[in-house]
Amino acid sequence: MPSSPTPSVRTIKTYAVTPRPNPEVPRKLDMSSWDVPMLCGNYIQKGLLFKYPPDLSVEQIIQRLRNSLEEALFHFYPLSGRLRIVTCEGGGVTCHVEVGIDGEGAEFVHAVADEIRIADVVAADGQDLPKFLKEFFPLDLALNFDGCTNPLLAIQLTELIDGIFIGCVFNHAIADGTSYWHFYNAWAEISQGKAVGKKVVLSRLPVHDKWFIGGYGEPPIKLPYSSPAEIVVRFSPPPLRERMFHFTSESLAKLKARANHECGKGTISTFQALSALMWRCITRARGFAPEQKTSCRLAIQNRTRLQPQLPPNYFGNSVYAAAATTTAAELLNNNLGLAAWLVHEVVSNHTDSAIRDMVHTYMQNPIVYNLHFFDKHSIMMGSSPRFDMYGCDFGWGKALAARSGSANKFDGKVSAYPGWEGGGSIDLEVCLLPEYMSALERDEEFLAVVSPPIKLEVLLGISDK
Repeated sequence: MPSSPTPSVRTIKTYAVTPRPNPEVPRKLDMSSWDVPMLCGNYIQKGLLFKYPPDLSVEQIIQRLRNSLEEALFHFYPLSGRLRIVTCEGGGVTCHVEVGIDGEGAEFVHAVADEIRIADVVAADGQDLPKFLKEFFPLDLALNFDGCTNPLLAIQLTELIDGIFIGCVFNHAIADGTSYWHFYNAWAEISQGKAVGKKVVLSRLPVHDKWFIGGYGEPPIKLPYSSPAEIVVRFSPPPLRERMFHFTSESLAKLKARANHECGKGTISTFQALSALMWRCITRARGFAPEQKTSCRLAIQNRTRLQPQLPPNYFGNSVYAAAATTTAAELLNNNLGLAAWLVHEVVSNHTDSAIRDMVHTYMQNPIVYNLHFFDKHSIMMGSSPRFDMYGCDFGWGKALAARSGSANKFDGKVSAYPGWEGGGSIDLEVCLLPEYMSALERDEEFLAVVSPPIKLEVLLGISDK
């Protein structure tokens, strides 16, 4: 049966948004050993779906969002600059952020999707995520090095028939998911304050002092490339199926109890148990040979693990992808408790000394990562259910759903979101080759844990059941 055509999204107007002048902002910002590896990474693409505010026109919404974005950029000033890649005399390249160059600022796009409703975005149970979601995000996914890069931040407001979608595109070399949602919440906080005529003093100001490890001289970090063009490595994933899966707090509590009972340790967290489940079920779906090595990678934050700790509002990248590894036979011939314990050990071993060892190793041979680094035999647990996505209230209520674009996706990528209803519930966005997704949808261990999604009527406030 032929697939229906993808509904079109029309761009109406693009605005440049610049912050008010701040004489205290440095014009050159060095990048840390956690930022530089992300230079070739796709932009972070996340967005929130809202009901159409009944008391505001789209022009009023856009004006409020643009005004509040100007104020947010005043505080999050790296996002208003541009990345500069410099070829050094004698070889190598360095990079930094310049604030105050020509054309600085963020992009704000107003778009319209004439044929798309809220119900189309919130895919029904059993349906794949719609392909048109990628049209809700502006900018190319990868960097274009022509002396400077694209804007580091871009926003797109897309009008739907009965709602709006606010997509935010954020250069990953500037900051990680923790900082991304810090910015998104601050922007919403400013917008909500402006809606009632209140001058907003942000509850959480970003900290821009970069962390550098001693023993390697002063920044900038020098990369062993002959030109900026060598950094750019394009990645085109094969056709994937993408689905959102919902897990209630009750289902997750049972899963956690099972993992702790089976491993006999009592220290397995909810997310460790869920990661172990996904690792087992996806590995089973892939049908690997028994001796095949397979890994579960987890994006682990460094902020609270360093000693002394980084400020909780540290703005930048501070994350590593650590891996638990075993064979397919050991993973599947044992119970969930073994997989959960392997994941737990990786997280527990991510200590201050381990982080510093990784930084020292990187500084001896600094490189830039790309999506080809991810092993096709592994899964990657990205994002976090701790990110406050549904706390982003621009003044017209809680979002109905959080969704992503097409960036940073490959076979085995699993992204975690907080569940809409809160209380410890979790949503997982799973990207797999079509044959693997079909097998996962039939996996008995997986089906025993996954929950029905929240009904659209409940999201819209039409029903409480």
